Amino acid sequence: MMKLRVLALSIVAVSFVRPVFSLDLTGWTDSLSDLFDEQFIDENEGTTIFRSLNIPVGGRTESLATAFTGLSDDISFFDYNPAASAILDNTEIAVFHNAWIADSAMETVAGTRRKGNLGMGAQLKCFYVPFTEYNLYGERVASSYYSETSATANIAYNFLAGYYFKGLAVGANIRGAWRNVPDYTDNQTDELISGSGLEQSALAFMADVGIMLRFNLAKPFASREPNLRIGLAMNNIGVALTGFGNGVTMDDALPTRLAAGLSYRIAPPLLFTAEFRKPLNLQDISKSGRWSVGGGLEATVTRFFAVSGGFLLQGGNPRISIGSAFDIKGVQLSVCYTFDLTSSANPVNHISLGAKLRLGDQGRAERQKQIDALYTQGLEYNAAGNLEKAIMQWNQALQLDKRFDPAIDGIKAARKSLELYRHIADIQSLD
Repeated sequence: MMKLRVLALSIVAVSFVRPVFSLDLTGWTDSLSDLFDEQFIDENEGTTIFRSLNIPVGGRTESLATAFTGLSDDISFFDYNPAASAILDNTEIAVFHNAWIADSAMETVAGTRRKGNLGMGAQLKCFYVPFTEYNLYGERVASSYYSETSATANIAYNFLAGYYFKGLAVGANIRGAWRNVPDYTDNQTDELISGSGLEQSALAFMADVGIMLRFNLAKPFASREPNLRIGLAMNNIGVALTGFGNGVTMDDALPTRLAAGLSYRIAPPLLFTAEFRKPLNLQDISKSGRWSVGGGLEATVTRFFAVSGGFLLQGGNPRISIGSAFDIKGVQLSVCYTFDLTSSANPVNHISLGAKLRLGDQGRAERQKQIDALYTQGLEYNAAGNLEKAIMQWNQALQLDKRFDPAIDGIKAARKSLELYRHIADIQSLD
């Protein structure tokens, strides 16, 4: 009976198959369920622990079908591409709530800051689900929560960043996670067995690594931000310790995954994202899960309102998400509605929320205005033939940003012109 109780807890914690609320769409979802189950079912699904690491924090990221590795343009980057903190525009703090299924939920708080080309941040996540134990007579004898909590520290740097080439951003996360299994009772006395839950609790240490590149490709509009991003990341690389109090083992694999993604801004108000993922069982590669693929589309309707939608195919379990985001004086509020077409007779539906506070850009925009003003003044001197003053202005711009390529190019051209003028003057003086 004790083993059955623990098994029931594990099923509730990692399978995630019951709806919070649902729409009665069985007429057309049954055929879709049969189609995807036959073609894409993953026999290795659920064979790793700390499955909560695969649950999105919610909000905007989830509405884009979590196709975020190649975008990662806000604080949600922690779970997708750790390199992104080095290229974010603003210092940000955020809270997220994801009302998952079977009365479970994910709560997240995070903060990130960028100084020059260096980014850093921290995140705390907690997944929890009520756990109630009943005896043979149907009486409740214990009530608590199963939970998985993780803490993450991030650091990233954008190498060789300049005006034309935006740099290669490289980053890493270090993460610790704790799975808390509540104590269960003795079958005979219905009294809690002290330490019984600890035997099935777990401790994990992990790392994530990622890179991000930004380019312009077939860009039909003017802006300094490249319209194409490409990201590559490997997440949840590490070990898990289980069996505390009864012989610690490292027999369970973590949900490691390799992800490649891109985002492409078709026009200023229209953004497309796509992502490919491959789960990896580092203890036994042959038991790795099937690949998954997702894509999202975001349309900015006004300066303060955007809508988004996405489709994720993961095993025999496709999901469709829709969402919206509101920007109000530096605060972004986002909501996402996700429904699952195939995992039950009625689709699983849930809502997630996010609130993000932008705390400024550490003066980067103001500094860029000063650089632009100095560069423009240099152009005016250059056009007037005063090359020495033009070089002086451009050198001042480089003191603020040593990789401001237009000023570097301008100085090179002006110095060549000065050399040519001097050479001509020398020739004329010889005559």
